[in-house]
Amino acid sequence: MSSRKNEHSSIEDILKEFVETNRLQQGLDKVNVKDAWQQLMGNGVNNYTTAIELKRETLYIKLSSSVLREELSYGKEKIISMLNESLGKEVVKKLVLS
Repeated sequence: MSSRKNEHSSIEDILKEFVETNRLQQGLDKVNVKDAWQQLMGNGVNNYTTAIELKRETLYIKLSSSVLREELSYGKEKIISMLNESLGKEVVKKLVLS
């Protein structure tokens, strides 16, 4: 464990350093993108969402409704921008609906 740099570090700075040191950002992004999807899409879409997985910069969404999948495919770019805006950074560059 690293030694203290000074007595007045904020918790935010300490947590950022911990995440960087232990290379945890990718895992946090996976959790955060799942939460963002569930919040942005609401219960209607979440009821038909069977799996959410982020691999590199591609978000894979499995849906149990082919009709919903077709509807969402028309707004992929908007969904990507809404997710990234919600996350505060560009995490998702591609969306795959299956």
